[in-house]
Amino acid sequence: MASNRSKNNYLENFPTGVKIKLSALWVSVMFCYVYGDFFSLFVPDRIQKLIDGHSGIGTTTPHSLLAFAMLMTIPSLMIFLSLVLKPNINRWVNIGIGGLFTLIMILILVTTNGKWMIFYGYLAVIEIILTSLIIYYAWKWPKQMITN
Repeated sequence: MASNRSKNNYLENFPTGVKIKLSALWVSVMFCYVYGDFFSLFVPDRIQKLIDGHSGIGTTTPHSLLAFAMLMTIPSLMIFLSLVLKPNINRWVNIGIGGLFTLIMILILVTTNGKWMIFYGYLAVIEIILTSLIIYYAWKWPKQMITN
């Protein structure tokens, strides 16, 4: 009796290159950052504090906003840079920047408190996992065998 399954029923699974994995992880990280900041607007009194010039780490100034913008530009650029940089530099940039943002998220996780901020702690854990995966994939970047 013939099987109902034929070879045509299986979907092809193309291997995903490390550059695509890294870029996709940075996209995921950025979505978590954006959603975390968006959801924080629903925390009671948060909008009023922002209007009054108080951010999560102190008084809001033009320079502090510029510093935040510069910091958040890095993971945004990593989405593109992970696709276009040459492997050696790409590997080390992803390890370094991934490590930096892992440390930042650990700091945010340990300083986040209050029942209204549990979503922020949750997102921090997810972001730590994602940036750790960035470090892992960059560290384990496949080597090319060169034969003479």
